[in-house]
Amino acid sequence: MRKLLAPLALLLASATPAHAQTVEGAAEGDAILKDFTFATGEKLPELKMHYTTLGTPQRDKKGNVTNAVMILHGTGGTGKQFFQPQFANELFGPGQPLDTRKYYIILPDNIGHGGSSKPSDGMRMTFPKYDYDDMVGAQYRMLTEKLGVHKLKLILGTSMGCMHAFVWGQTHPDFAEKLAPFACLPVEIAGQNRMWRTLSIDAIKADPLWNGGNYINPPASSLRTAASLTMIAGANPYALQAQYPTRAAAEKYKDEAFARTYGRNDANDVIYQLDSSRTYNPWPNLEKIKVPMLWINSADDFINPPAYGITEKAAARLPTAKFILIAASPETKGHGTHTWAKFWKDDLAKLMAQ
Repeated sequence: MRKLLAPLALLLASATPAHAQTVEGAAEGDAILKDFTFATGEKLPELKMHYTTLGTPQRDKKGNVTNAVMILHGTGGTGKQFFQPQFANELFGPGQPLDTRKYYIILPDNIGHGGSSKPSDGMRMTFPKYDYDDMVGAQYRMLTEKLGVHKLKLILGTSMGCMHAFVWGQTHPDFAEKLAPFACLPVEIAGQNRMWRTLSIDAIKADPLWNGGNYINPPASSLRTAASLTMIAGANPYALQAQYPTRAAAEKYKDEAFARTYGRNDANDVIYQLDSSRTYNPWPNLEKIKVPMLWINSADDFINPPAYGITEKAAARLPTAKFILIAASPETKGHGTHTWAKFWKDDLAKLMAQ
C-alpha cells in the first residue's frame, strides 16, 4: 500500500536535508517482547521493538552494559532520523559529546513507528491503543531483556522523545544517570497542541475512503490536510518570512517542501501516533525527577510556545534541571530545532561532563 504522509519528525523540520540511510558501524536488531500488556488492558502475544545501535557495549563482570545512551525520536519518526548530518555529524564523532568510541548509542523505533509493531502491519484499527506509558514500558523491556542494559548514562529525547524522557524520570527515576529532554512541556497535551493533533485525526476519520481504517486506497485528501497542519505546526515563522518575503516565493517553497515530505506514512499509523500522547501528564510528579537534566526548548516552537509560563513553574520544581530557551532567529528551525545539534551540543557536552 502506498504511504502518503511524512513522519511528523521530518515534517517538523521540512527544510532539513534527507537523512543518510546508514552511519558507519550501525547495527540493527529486533527485541521480541512476549505477552505485552498495554495500559488499556489489551494484549499482544508478541510485540516487536526494532532498534539501531552505534558503538560497542562495555560490560561489567555481571554482563551488564555500562556505557549505554538511548536517544528517542519524535512522533512519526524512527531511530534512524538521528543519522541526519545536522545531528550525527555534530555528536557521534571523535571528541564529540556522544563519541561512539566511548558510548553505546541505542536508537529505538518506538511502538507504532518504523520497524516496530504498528497498526499497518495488519491489525489496522484493532491494534492496541498504545500511549506513552506503553512506549516507555516497551523501551524498558527492550533494554533489560534484549540488550542487557540496566543503567543508562543518558536519555536524550526530542519532541515525543522529550516527553518520554519526563516519563522515564518519574517511572524509573534511577535508570538513567542524566536526562536531556528537548522540545516539549511537562504538562497534559491540551489547548492548541491537542487541537491540531485531533484536527488531523478527525480529517482522516471523516474521509469516506478511510472506511473505519479498512481502506483499499489510502485516503489521500485527508492525509493532505493532516500533512498541511503538521507543516504549519513545525514551521519557524521568522525564517520563513526572512527567506521567502514575497507571495510567489512562499508558495513556491511551500510546494517544494510539501513534495519532499508527503507520501511516507500510513493513515492508521498517523492516527495512533498523534493520539498516543492523550494520557501524558507528568506535571503532578515532577519532584520525582532527581537526576541532572538539560531541558531545552526554542522560542519559535509553535507546539510549545514559551509565553505559557509553564517552563518557569516547572523549572522551580526541578532543582536538578537546567532549562535553556533558544532564542528565535532566522537560523533556528521552529519545533525542529531539537535535531539541529549546533544549537545545543556545547550544553550537552557540559551535562555529560558532570
